[in-house]
Amino acid sequence: MSVRHFLSLFDCSKDELKKLIKRAIELKTMRRDNIPHNTLNGRILGMIFEKSSTRTRVSFEAGMIQLGGQAIFLASRDTQLGRGETIHDSAIIISSMVDMVMIRTFAHDNVTEFAKNSKVPVINALTDDLHPCQLLADMQTYFEQRGDIAGKTVAWIGDGNNMCNSYAEAAVQFDFQLKVACPKGFEPNPRFVELAKGRVQITDDPKEAVAGAHLVSTDVFASMGQEDEAAERLEKFKNFQVTEQLLDLASPDVIFMHCLPAHRGEEISETLLDDSRSVVWQQAENRLHAQKALLEFLYQQAY
Repeated sequence: MSVRHFLSLFDCSKDELKKLIKRAIELKTMRRDNIPHNTLNGRILGMIFEKSSTRTRVSFEAGMIQLGGQAIFLASRDTQLGRGETIHDSAIIISSMVDMVMIRTFAHDNVTEFAKNSKVPVINALTDDLHPCQLLADMQTYFEQRGDIAGKTVAWIGDGNNMCNSYAEAAVQFDFQLKVACPKGFEPNPRFVELAKGRVQITDDPKEAVAGAHLVSTDVFASMGQEDEAAERLEKFKNFQVTEQLLDLASPDVIFMHCLPAHRGEEISETLLDDSRSVVWQQAENRLHAQKALLEFLYQQAY
């Protein structure tokens, strides 16, 4: 058995990623038309959560059920992982009992260590470094709205966090330019900027980043685990709010995305999610379809 993992967008080729998006759209249509697609009948996904979630849990769990399989929710406090068992030991045991594993955690080393010792495919459902599953949904949404994103310009406004790092990877894999606007000291990880091979431009001026952009995206100013920094960050990021007026500086066909949950009145204006250029609800639903395509792909690669 050859095991493929999905810890980063670089774990798939450009062609494989395009096929995943195509399949996600097919699966979305099949669900809408009530066409059975139980390609993972009888299979089990182990879901390990060290960080809580709404969209990640619902999309993966519902996705497995819709594909004919089942999912087991494992919070770290409910397992021996939360009581000191090593990731190495847990990976060996858990992967001997399920067909795939997804992990939502803090340190990226946790998911790489688990994958290294797993007998089954492992999916990165979010780490402090990367959020590749969200980017699959984002790319699916752009394709549904505007077609191929190749050659377009994407603007990321706010914190140079895991989402920003994943957008840097996506710039390479989906062939677009990324302009990042963030306060000084909050730039994306230089390693991911370097991996983007000149496709990332960094500025501290949101207007400069948004000018001519075809897609504008942002995230909360203080992510999970940064609650103690929230007040300080709110002050430092106060000029990085995405508003309707900021979007007016972008391309006439711009669309706006946010990985959610959103803090209205902080990183976005109170009414931006209701703007006609916002596609956040479609984007959120597409987590379900993109991840179903990913689950199918990894299972077919492994078995």
